[in-house]
Amino acid sequence: MTRALDSTFARTLISVYAWISFAVLLIGLVPIVAIIRLVTMPFDRGAYWAGYTFRSVARMHSRLNPLWTFTVRGTFPKDPRLPYVVVSNHESFVDMLAISQIPIEMKWVAKSTFFNLPLVGFLLMLSRDIKLVRGAKGAGARVYTEAAERLSTRSSVMLFPEGTRSATGELGEFKDGAFKIAIEAQAPIVPLVVHGTRNALIKHDWRFGRCDATVQILDPIPTAGMSLDDVAELREQVRDLIAETKAELASAA
Repeated sequence: MTRALDSTFARTLISVYAWISFAVLLIGLVPIVAIIRLVTMPFDRGAYWAGYTFRSVARMHSRLNPLWTFTVRGTFPKDPRLPYVVVSNHESFVDMLAISQIPIEMKWVAKSTFFNLPLVGFLLMLSRDIKLVRGAKGAGARVYTEAAERLSTRSSVMLFPEGTRSATGELGEFKDGAFKIAIEAQAPIVPLVVHGTRNALIKHDWRFGRCDATVQILDPIPTAGMSLDDVAELREQVRDLIAETKAELASAA
């Protein structure tokens, strides 16, 4: 069965089916998420439930795509509304779908190009995800302000501290942004480790590849009492934990 799925013809047919099913799911979700946002707006300023519903498209689609398997290991903290700053390594566009298998709503910091996509951009807006306009003056400050506001509504925030997908599969250097946000809000950090998504959607190829991916949830790291002087130490602590776990997952694969 696995060998049959790996053939070029089968992969092409499955990819056509998977893209169509993904589009149908998005089309069906737009009115649902819009209604949820409208109904909950008076008491859900952070659009928690609208975002939670949008993220369900990833969980539904993973059941419709026979080329992909996602496994979540570990347990997210009991109170997802604490909230948290969630960080992860970044191997592929599919990381977002893999991480969304965790049934917890998080506001994503996403490139402006995603907000320009049909359907997806509207759903990101309804979910109050955070737009990052790279290269724009004051873009970083706007992300900090919006992330702090989302945290104040008891919604966790999700960032990739490498800033971009790894071109080699190796873990890149982490930027300070996520850790500044966490310390300024005194919000715990939840590190995630994604392994196995690299070949799920290869750059410049619209067809899906085989993917047996794991998302490992690590223990939260408190930031209470930390100041911005602790950013570098916290950043490297989290990076070391992710690097160590990533290596363990790779050796076990």
